[in-house]
Amino acid sequence: MAQPSTPPAAGITVAQIHRCRLGQKPKSHRDRLAAEEPLQIRVRGRNVAVTMRTPGNDEELAAGFLLSEGIIHRSSDVTAIAHCGQGGGPGDDNTINVFLSPSVRVNFKHLTRHVFASSSCGLCGKASIDAVHQHFPPVQSEIVIPMKTIVRLPARLRAAQKMFTRTGGLHGAGIFDAKGRLMVAREDAGRHNAVDKVIGHGLLQNLLPFEANILLVSGRASFEIMQKALAARVPVICAVSAPSSLAVKFARESGQTLIGFLRGDTMNIYSHPERIICH
Repeated sequence: MAQPSTPPAAGITVAQIHRCRLGQKPKSHRDRLAAEEPLQIRVRGRNVAVTMRTPGNDEELAAGFLLSEGIIHRSSDVTAIAHCGQGGGPGDDNTINVFLSPSVRVNFKHLTRHVFASSSCGLCGKASIDAVHQHFPPVQSEIVIPMKTIVRLPARLRAAQKMFTRTGGLHGAGIFDAKGRLMVAREDAGRHNAVDKVIGHGLLQNLLPFEANILLVSGRASFEIMQKALAARVPVICAVSAPSSLAVKFARESGQTLIGFLRGDTMNIYSHPERIICH
């Protein structure tokens, strides 16, 4: 690998490594790594979450998180989103303040991601499905998509993952329209953060609800990802890997079509298959 000659892009860091091959002496290289740093999200000056994320699109991440938690519902609920101080001081880039309209009532006790979430698993001790449905009713969508459209999506998302191409260490999430056209793609060290970023983009750009769209994630489909998709009203969720059992149960009860193992020209449909034309 050629040594990087220019400063790394945002979200990427460079480390000195020893590259080894059996029977040969190690060689020193500089290698690109996906950055992972904590982001503290504050609402009205109060800490509501700390998540490990890849820096970049932090405003979308915060907005998507608050949408999936049921704190905000539309772009007008947010008056401003800004990193702490915006003065370049220590920690400024890793603390973000979300300023809400005075009409928005916040019940901090009902937040489901308390204090810390790792980038790898998101929230493991999640509230029950019934509690989620108190915020977000099941999806109702008449969208019907040919399988030939679905199987083309992973390659399109991968082509949009610029940092993955450089590092090999990031998850991706993308929102597509019913014809398979990519609307927005985001990357992060955590699957759930990447999803927060794409739905946060939708919220801030007044594109919600995504009720005629498809969400694709580069890894597995977890319960938390399904919840976030429901908050954005996404009817079809695709993953290149396996879903969890709770994700499948949630999808069936939430009116969501869940597709897993989307690889090549094959896939598994775990819920509401009526939206997919497989012949």
